[in-house]
Amino acid sequence: MTVLRSYTGGQWRTPSGEGAPLRDAVTGEEVARVSSEGIDMAAALDYGRAVGGPALRELTFHQRAALLKSLGSYLREHREELYALSARTGATRDDSKFDVDGGIAVLASYASKGRRALPNDTVYIDGDVEQLSRSGGFVGQHICTPLHGVAVQINAFNFPVWGPLEKLAPAFIAGVPSVIKPASQTAYLTARLAELIVDSGQLPPGSIQLICGGVGDLLDHLTEQDLVSFTGSAATAQRLRAHPAVVAHAVRFNAEADSLNLSILGPDAAPGTAEFDLFVSQLVTEMTVKAGQKCTAIRRAFVPAGWLGELAAAARDRLAEVVVGNPANPAVRMGALASLQQREEVRRSLQALLAAGKLVCGDPQRVEVLDADSERGAFLAPILLQADDPGGAAPHEVEAFGPVSTLLPYTSAQQVAALAARGRGSLVGSVVTADADFAREVVLGVAPWHGRLLVLGTDNAGESTGHGSPLPPLVHGGPGRAGGGEEMGGIRGVLHHMQRTAVQASPETLGAITGRWVPGAPRREREHPFRMSLAELRPGDCVVTGSRTVTPTDISGFAELTGDTFYAHTDEEAASANPLFGGIVAHGYLVVSLAAGLFVAPEPGPVLANYGLENLRFLTPVKPGDELTVTLTAKQITPRLDADYGEVRWDTDVTNQRGESVAKYDVLTLVAKERKR
Repeated sequence: MTVLRSYTGGQWRTPSGEGAPLRDAVTGEEVARVSSEGIDMAAALDYGRAVGGPALRELTFHQRAALLKSLGSYLREHREELYALSARTGATRDDSKFDVDGGIAVLASYASKGRRALPNDTVYIDGDVEQLSRSGGFVGQHICTPLHGVAVQINAFNFPVWGPLEKLAPAFIAGVPSVIKPASQTAYLTARLAELIVDSGQLPPGSIQLICGGVGDLLDHLTEQDLVSFTGSAATAQRLRAHPAVVAHAVRFNAEADSLNLSILGPDAAPGTAEFDLFVSQLVTEMTVKAGQKCTAIRRAFVPAGWLGELAAAARDRLAEVVVGNPANPAVRMGALASLQQREEVRRSLQALLAAGKLVCGDPQRVEVLDADSERGAFLAPILLQADDPGGAAPHEVEAFGPVSTLLPYTSAQQVAALAARGRGSLVGSVVTADADFAREVVLGVAPWHGRLLVLGTDNAGESTGHGSPLPPLVHGGPGRAGGGEEMGGIRGVLHHMQRTAVQASPETLGAITGRWVPGAPRREREHPFRMSLAELRPGDCVVTGSRTVTPTDISGFAELTGDTFYAHTDEEAASANPLFGGIVAHGYLVVSLAAGLFVAPEPGPVLANYGLENLRFLTPVKPGDELTVTLTAKQITPRLDADYGEVRWDTDVTNQRGESVAKYDVLTLVAKERKR
């Protein structure tokens, strides 16, 4: 039988030991063996730091994003192979798609986010420039740069594809290499994923490494530049967080742990309403997808006390339709748990839950299965319990990590918020209601204990991704028992892998460090900057325009043309009574329009389009007779990798004859990379 290989130091390595058997969750047959014996953990970390890190840091955010997009496309071509292996973990076809397609979608999402929200540069600017002196000659700004370490991933068994990819994506975009350590039960699927990534040749050497088997002394060799991202049980997270090396070096530690996630049926969602049916459907889905082996599954289902019996009956009827068995059979809706050991763990947890409630449906010891042996395979019936006393301890303390949920009654929004807190921190909760006032009260009441909240109703059900689906742009994590971490979260996930540093300097020096022009730094007046291509432009290139006098005819004409006849522009008496104006003033957008007329170079040239304004502020009223001048300065230049043009952000300062700024804003343009000759 094949022993899974690890991939470290740029080579595939077979462990020295024969390894422990990994079994097919459906048939009980041995699939592979797993061991990390003989793998040099310290060397793996050193290789990531010495080879992977420098290779990634040479690339810009946009270049890393392009590689991630390409990798996602490559993996998409191999989905069927991954689906087939996924079935051996007990997953149905839909479960496999949830895992495989979901992981690939995270790569695509981060690739898109990296191109749209990050610069085509190696440094990220966090926030505005802070003026630290009266004259502006001493300024500060926060920058973010990649940590010079390795992101160590310790993943759970339930999502052997999505788990590694959701951690890899933000680390890779940030410029930090990853060491993937999958959970042993399903490591054969993660190992094949890693083989595909390596074989693709898409990523720089050292970007990823794989360790199959035990973690060994891996954590002993961590430094202050490394990170650990863990998914698994709260008890294991607590133990790893207290590891001497993690503590001694203040290693960034992110945990996504088990949690007693809840769903709340609103008091408006009576039996017979669409929301009542949505609640039942969502509950059954969350109990049966991946056989309930989801860190986001609903464990506590809160129902208005008067409808508990009707809800239990409706859920029981729906669960009775669920066919359990071999995922290869298309009639099967729920497959097996990941292993026989996992089934026994769920049964042990059920003992405590049954002592606090009663069975609504399902038998923990027996289940009818289709096309499989119910004893050789790790099968378990969906188990729905009911606890008539919502104050009992077990439902708020014990998680059975399988197709198990408990119905609990509640009588008020305040009570259900207090009961939510009994779970001591959850990854996700949901509220099914059409009552916006109830939704607000509950969301604000339970939010401190949750990392994500879904408010579900008929108005969004058709487009909602559901209670249990983490999304790359949003944080996936939760407080307290749920680990206190935040995975993904779009750019937040990227910045987790970077060091935020406050840089204090002169404007000119700060601009040199950040690659952006900073107010107060020198400007250069050369050729009109709109006549220069992206290759010729430099931050600080500027034009100071001639002046334009604003006339009463300009103001009245603009009012007539646009229909903006606000009294401050059209009624002298009323405008004079306004303490902010003291008379007729020009429209703010007239000022912006006149400014464009002053700085635009009208002939065809490298500037292809103006695609927006940002940070627009009107600072001083403009009155008839005022003379406007514009200083336009190239502030940031961002080439696009996949186009023959890039983006230029222009600092725009419109001043009057007294040198007062009347308007400030950023103009955004698309500019050709090369000038046409």
